[in-house]
Amino acid sequence: MEKEVSRDNIEAGQIIMEESESGSRNLSGYMGLFIFAVAISMSIFQIYTGFAGELAGSKQLSIHLTFAMILCFAYFPARKKSPKNRIPLPDIILGIFAAGCAFYLFANYNHVVTSVGDAETYDIIIGFTLIVLVLEATRRSISPILPLICIIFLLYAYYGPYLPGELAHRGFRVKRIVDHIFMSGEGLWGVPLRVSATFVFLFVLFGAFLDKIGAGSYLINLSFAVMGKYRGGPAKAAVVASCAMGSISGSSIANTVTTGAMTIPLMKKVGFSSVTAGAVEVAASTNGQLMPPIMGAAAFIMAEIIGVPYIEIVKAAFIPAVLSYTAIFSIVHLEAVKENIRGLTKEETPVFLKTFISGFHFLIPLGILIWLLLIVRWTPTTAASWSILAGAFTALGNNYLRKVKFFPEMVRENLESDDPAFLDYKADPDNFMFGRTKKELLDSLETGARNMAGIAVACASCGIIVGVVTLTGLGLKMAVLITEAAGGNLLLTLIFSVFACIILGMGLPTTATYIIMAAMTAPAIMTISTDLSLGLPIVAIHLFVFYYGIVADDTPPVGLCAYAAAGISGADPVKTGLKSFRLDLAAFTLPFMFIYNTKLLMMNTTILELCYMIPICIIGMFCWSVFIQGFWIVKTYLLERIVFLGLAFLLVNPSGITVMKMEINQHVINVFAIIIMVVIYYWQKSRKMAS
Repeated sequence: MEKEVSRDNIEAGQIIMEESESGSRNLSGYMGLFIFAVAISMSIFQIYTGFAGELAGSKQLSIHLTFAMILCFAYFPARKKSPKNRIPLPDIILGIFAAGCAFYLFANYNHVVTSVGDAETYDIIIGFTLIVLVLEATRRSISPILPLICIIFLLYAYYGPYLPGELAHRGFRVKRIVDHIFMSGEGLWGVPLRVSATFVFLFVLFGAFLDKIGAGSYLINLSFAVMGKYRGGPAKAAVVASCAMGSISGSSIANTVTTGAMTIPLMKKVGFSSVTAGAVEVAASTNGQLMPPIMGAAAFIMAEIIGVPYIEIVKAAFIPAVLSYTAIFSIVHLEAVKENIRGLTKEETPVFLKTFISGFHFLIPLGILIWLLLIVRWTPTTAASWSILAGAFTALGNNYLRKVKFFPEMVRENLESDDPAFLDYKADPDNFMFGRTKKELLDSLETGARNMAGIAVACASCGIIVGVVTLTGLGLKMAVLITEAAGGNLLLTLIFSVFACIILGMGLPTTATYIIMAAMTAPAIMTISTDLSLGLPIVAIHLFVFYYGIVADDTPPVGLCAYAAAGISGADPVKTGLKSFRLDLAAFTLPFMFIYNTKLLMMNTTILELCYMIPICIIGMFCWSVFIQGFWIVKTYLLERIVFLGLAFLLVNPSGITVMKMEINQHVINVFAIIIMVVIYYWQKSRKMAS
């Protein structure tokens, strides 16, 4: 019998999330107040530069990294046994040194920019110290894997003459390596940290604002109101809620815990196993990074690396994101039908209209963000800044509604709740609105900075890798090696890239995986595309490696999302990861499809064509789901399963196929595929009736 989800289970998942996202230290006293002030100062600085414009050159990056280094050594312990309620003296010392070294660029900016290639000895000492401390901060906040990879790259830069074949280079002394990484704009202060210090921070802060004021809970409740009553309703609500949350948070593990705390217990209640409940949440939450408009940090870095407006990334990612969620939703539905799992009862399901109206104001900041990004075409930085301001006013309006309507009704009806806001209202009704709003805004500012600390140092570490690649020409060398190994074949090159993404991604966050693959394998794909005169858009190539970086994020045995979900559901984390990997298989096929058919990225197509193509592709993803589940009306035979696999590839293929040198029009293929589906439907229905 499945064990129930307890508060301890939920807290276990939240602990995993907090330790991964924002550190496990909870500080109090004067030191806690000081670090709290540092975090708020970081957020205020980022909002100010979001409105006024970023500081010149790399000054913005220097201050951003200074704040991040302080917070990393404050919030993330060196070891599991380190104190969690105070900062030990060694961490204080390391934090001071790290902040000083990071701030050195801002304080001596003119000297640094005029000394590139001819650094003084003290410059090299400060730069070397900062590199070491960035790697240590990354080890604490992200994973030991990323610093290890950075060290391997640094050793490669030094020992180049001793390497075989194409990988060999003339080698560089320590002074030259540190000079390039620390003094120039192609190492620590490169694109990854620049994006972290501008776009990414503001979007993470925007997500923190929405979460703290209650938008996350509202979206989850709205998902239950829409989907809860249907067969397997809680699982379908989990998919919808994770999609909605992913569009505002961009964090897989935070998405898993936030939505999973509500969805996983209800999934188990209606009959899903612990493993399946956790796996559904993991698969849906991981794919949240695919859902515009936020898409996680990597999408912003992608826009900077390839030099296209961020809106182009959003546009290209939209249809694949919809198709990915269609597949997960369909798999969940078929699982519920196969296991005869019910939905929520009428009493358990929130009333849609009442739920929608109760929190409609939470949609205002998100609506403003989408309007500014997609319609007005403001820069992501400016759009995010104004959306944060809208979030602050929404918090004030929400607390006004609580004060004058919702909470007085609860008091009159003698209702009790453990909602902290309700407890604050009961304690001091007169000062509730402004007092609660101030608390929510300060908590949002602190949480945004705390969540960004690890991302910032990870981006700095990725800058070290990029610096070595530009210094040694490794990117071009890897492109040559991969091209030769693949024999000039595009498909083999793509497969090699997939394996590289999966292997790296098992120990790295999506952002780090994408940056490394963008430097190493994307040039190889581009080279083959040029050699074969395929003309693949650069956006398609970089989205390809981005997608596999996301899939790798929940690939067993390392995926933290699976551990967080398993902590909530009480299931085995490895089994949960394997099951989520199976649910996520749609994301494995989609990149290949849009590489070969860029119309899926809304390129070289028309609105009319899209209106025809999208429903056909959705049917194709349903066929893929039937193949994965081995079930439709009844359990599929092996031959039926193979047929559905073929139908999936035929339908999600907007360009037709060639058979024996004869071109077959896509419209003919679509009609043929749908006829086959209708035949199988009635065939399975007759088998069900016969049984």
